[in-house]
Amino acid sequence: MTQFPYPLQVQTFRNLLKACIAQKDLLTGKTLHALYLKNTLFFPPFTITYLSNHFTLLYSKCGSLRTAQSSFHLTQHPNVFSYNTLLNAYAKHSLTHLAHQLFDEIPQPDLVSYNTLIAAYADRGQCGPSLRLFQEVRQVGLDPDGFTLSGVITACGDDVVLVRQLHCFVVLCGYDSYASVNNAVLACYSRKGFLNEARRVFREMGEGGGMDEVSWNAMIVACGQHREGKEAVGLFREMVRMGLRVDMFTMASVLTAFTCMKDLAGGMQFHGMMIKSGFHGNAHVGSGLIDLYSKCAGGMVESRKVFEEITSPDLVLWNTMISGFSQHEDLSEEGIWCFQEMQRGGFRPDDCSFVCVISACSNLSSPFVGKQVHALTIKSDIPYNHVSVNNALVAMYSKCGNIHDARRVFDMIPEHNTVSLNSMIAGYAQHGIEVESLRLFELMLHKDIAPNGITFISVLSACAHTGKVEEGQKYFNMMKEKFEIEPEAEHYSCLIDLLGRAGRLKEAESVIETMPFNPGSIEWAALLGACRKHGNVELAVKAANEFLRLEPYSAAPYVMLSNMYASASRWEEAAKVKRLMRERGVKKKPGCSWIEIDKKVHVFVAEDTSHPMIKEVYEYMEEMLRKMKQAGYVPDVRWALVKDEEVAAAEKERRLLYHSEKLAVAFGLISTEDGMPILVAKNLRICGDCHNAIKLISAITGREITVRDAHRFHCFKEGCCSCKDYW
Repeated sequence: MTQFPYPLQVQTFRNLLKACIAQKDLLTGKTLHALYLKNTLFFPPFTITYLSNHFTLLYSKCGSLRTAQSSFHLTQHPNVFSYNTLLNAYAKHSLTHLAHQLFDEIPQPDLVSYNTLIAAYADRGQCGPSLRLFQEVRQVGLDPDGFTLSGVITACGDDVVLVRQLHCFVVLCGYDSYASVNNAVLACYSRKGFLNEARRVFREMGEGGGMDEVSWNAMIVACGQHREGKEAVGLFREMVRMGLRVDMFTMASVLTAFTCMKDLAGGMQFHGMMIKSGFHGNAHVGSGLIDLYSKCAGGMVESRKVFEEITSPDLVLWNTMISGFSQHEDLSEEGIWCFQEMQRGGFRPDDCSFVCVISACSNLSSPFVGKQVHALTIKSDIPYNHVSVNNALVAMYSKCGNIHDARRVFDMIPEHNTVSLNSMIAGYAQHGIEVESLRLFELMLHKDIAPNGITFISVLSACAHTGKVEEGQKYFNMMKEKFEIEPEAEHYSCLIDLLGRAGRLKEAESVIETMPFNPGSIEWAALLGACRKHGNVELAVKAANEFLRLEPYSAAPYVMLSNMYASASRWEEAAKVKRLMRERGVKKKPGCSWIEIDKKVHVFVAEDTSHPMIKEVYEYMEEMLRKMKQAGYVPDVRWALVKDEEVAAAEKERRLLYHSEKLAVAFGLISTEDGMPILVAKNLRICGDCHNAIKLISAITGREITVRDAHRFHCFKEGCCSCKDYW
């Protein structure tokens, strides 16, 4: 092609380029681009900018940002479309700072320019810049459209007062005829817990005729999130009755409703209907099914079956599988394996992939694997400042016992949002650094970053773990009075824990009795834990019975009550609880502790004999016991939980010495250099004797020892623990 007899070959060239963009065919597109650059002189002048713009669009859609930038800079006479194409590429890569710089360079930005930048800020939940751009749109004389308003409303979704103001503006100015705007308002109301307002918006859309399939799907999801499953299914039936097109998004929305309600039986029936309708092989619907089974079926067996039935899994489906594994701590290693398999299959991880696999690393308390994934995010195309990935990294480092690196990542985030602050507040709360946790919360309020329900769970937890009862009650009341957040089961559980830990058991019981909804197992478990701490057996029996009524096959209430009876030397009652547990086929989760040394995880159980270095570990512990006794240590044999007449005092001491957390600590000390901090994880709550012993071990060895148990971190240093013995 040395000459282009206009118009035939130029038109053919344009069609080929359009086909490459539509099919995201980067290789053919690059070939066309090379041909174009060699023969630019043969193209009519008025096609030059058009073709340059479309090459930039091709690279943008194929995820090749640097090449898109080069293509843009090679455009001799860029127009507003040229700028908008690269602006959209920056927005999709969450590079809002570059997007705004480019926006400022546009000679005369049009409405598409504004909408693209507003949408970029909306994706990051940045309300302020979106509102300023919206104000500028009106000042320069442009008429906002549905995309403008829906973007601004989405950006301000965390501030329900502002959303209401924008909703008023929408109605007064006649923008409520746009389905996309109403859908954004509906979704915001639903997400903030205002289901009735969402219903009203939906109803008014129906009356005005401005409702589309997205509106129905959004309302179905809203009902599911608020556990109004019957209403969600009823809406789906109404869609079918009205002859509206039911697509994969509708099916996924109904599945979301079943998942939010934890209605496995209903979800399985719906799955059967989808098989008959031919939707079960669809990757998008498959993601909804995997999410349902992973959250409601107690494992990943059914999720695997769904995944294997889908012939062409996409990136979203892989991400859902990784997320499913990461939700089950004992399957987190398989989540990492799934991430590796996804890469072997030719998929490039996106931000969601990294968030899911980082969550799996958090469950494993594996600093080495977590740092590997962190390095991979830096090497990938994900922007270094991508907020969701950095939020996950903050949570991961916190859960791996490295609160300092968590703070370093947090400080590197250019603009903190609610999730960023939640992650750091939760990290400090788990580590018992309540001063920093509450300081960050106050900073959040000072910066007008709206807290959500998750924020208050972390804040209440920080108060509970440090005995700040009055402060905790103040924050609990603040939820509804100041932020219009209705307390949920988790918040009441934190309040019960707060009062119970402080010994105010009657007040804790009163909270359960006066809750606006029926207490669930989580509230009774909090009260039962407080009874164990303070030895109130009678109230513990009541809490355990209520817990068992709700979850008869959960091992926790049996074990806690049996241990309480044993601690009080009420052996007959303890035996009765254990016998009932056996009769019902309930099995206690075996306690174990693990430590990662030189990229390998070493697991220990009580009185372990399987580890290849167990002899050296036992010898070390016996020598350490001698040193601890010289320092004043007296084994607390109550934690042996056996009758005095059955086992001698010396045997009780021996059993305590070989608890799994002590063995893991000992192995860590003999396997690492002097002065190195060590991290041990345990799947159950740390025992009281081990807590006392490890405090002394940290003083004797001069080591910093962190133990992560099922509830929190205990950071032992120089004979003290970060929990200040309030746990």
